[in-house]
Amino acid sequence: MARDHELTERLRNGLAKIKALTKSGELQWEKQIGTAHRFARHNNNLLILGPATPMSDHSVPRYLFITPFDSPNCIEINSNDPELGSAVMDLAKTVELAGKDKPATDPFEITRDLAARLDK
Repeated sequence: MARDHELTERLRNGLAKIKALTKSGELQWEKQIGTAHRFARHNNNLLILGPATPMSDHSVPRYLFITPFDSPNCIEINSNDPELGSAVMDLAKTVELAGKDKPATDPFEITRDLAARLDK
């Protein structure tokens, strides 16, 4: 299904904003232990950028998956997209540079605080 120009521009602007927030450090990306992607939270959305293979491997397509926390809807843009693919690749490079020295994390780690919610 083809996108109209207005939707494409809105997505392009969204990608540019995510990249700018990443470069400024306002948006922090994490790599989950045992996965092939990075993730971040922004404006009540979960952003997933993947896969986390080296950018030097040009044969691997990249994707940005965006899903609201309060809805089952989602947006996926991949590097094979004729209009937005280069923006996804540019974002992937920015995220890789911003997170190159950060260790992988476990966002689903069971903590005492999380377990305490079960008692409420």
